Amino acid sequence: MINFLGITNDDHLEKNIDIHSAVLSDYKWFWVDFSEPTEEELKHLSDTFHFHPLAIEDCVHDFQRPKLDYYNNYTFYVTHLVREDNEKLVKEELDFFVGENCIVTFHKVPSLEVTKVWNRIITLDSLVNWDAHYVFYEILDKIVDNYFPLIYKIEDELEKMIENTNNNSMNQLMNELFETRNRLLNLLHTVNPMRDLLYRMLNSHHLNLNRVEERREYFSDIYDHLLKLSEMVMTNREVTADIRDSYLSLNSHQTNNVMKLLTIITSIFAPLTFIAGIYGMNFENIPELRWENGYFFSLGLMMVIGVVMLLWFRKKGWFK
Repeated sequence: MINFLGITNDDHLEKNIDIHSAVLSDYKWFWVDFSEPTEEELKHLSDTFHFHPLAIEDCVHDFQRPKLDYYNNYTFYVTHLVREDNEKLVKEELDFFVGENCIVTFHKVPSLEVTKVWNRIITLDSLVNWDAHYVFYEILDKIVDNYFPLIYKIEDELEKMIENTNNNSMNQLMNELFETRNRLLNLLHTVNPMRDLLYRMLNSHHLNLNRVEERREYFSDIYDHLLKLSEMVMTNREVTADIRDSYLSLNSHQTNNVMKLLTIITSIFAPLTFIAGIYGMNFENIPELRWENGYFFSLGLMMVIGVVMLLWFRKKGWFK
């Protein structure tokens, strides 16, 4: 589907324009949105707007790394959105062609960010302060802002893991922890390239913006948000690493305690087994076999040995 709106030279909004009959030069600036386009609609990228074949190829083929390419009359941008679907993070691509008097957006799945900005434009009374670059800023700002709730949710989950409010077993906690680390890694692979994209924009001599200083402040604000997001993701990954190490240390400590208990039991029963083994042999000339109280003496000796060893282990601190 192709949506087309244009702003005339007297700042009048025209919407629901037919792209087949539109005269692009009649507009002060315009915005064309390609949403889930068909093969026939894709042809307008080359036939109507005459975009570079490599840029069109990047639109058609998923997933390109966030980037920007400069062409004669426009700049091509690839950006990534992140959605949560059934506790999993799903990436989506949103592409922009931004010129002095036009912006073309391209996405293969519906975009909430594009829809919000589009609906805002068609309800405004005045569009004097709007142009193609400001539309690009508004959409990009919403893309970046939508990263924050995902990270805040992960932070809440990490807090629950630390407190273990659900009394989950160690195996359950470790599984949840590794799933969280995987989600953070996916976010990192999106946030960092987007941060690099904004850095290149802000430090580029090719980017031609109206009211440059004012626009740079806007895009610089987005860049600051991406820096914060990157730091938050890295910090949370460090937290997951600390939780993982703590779980492994606790598990190792519990295993050591179990081994210590088994060692104590084995150490106590070793001499008792030795005594029982000797008197369990079938030799006829064992002197003590004829003792009237030999059985009680053996039991008493075993008990004394067991108590002495328990006291000795306690003195050594094995029960602390």
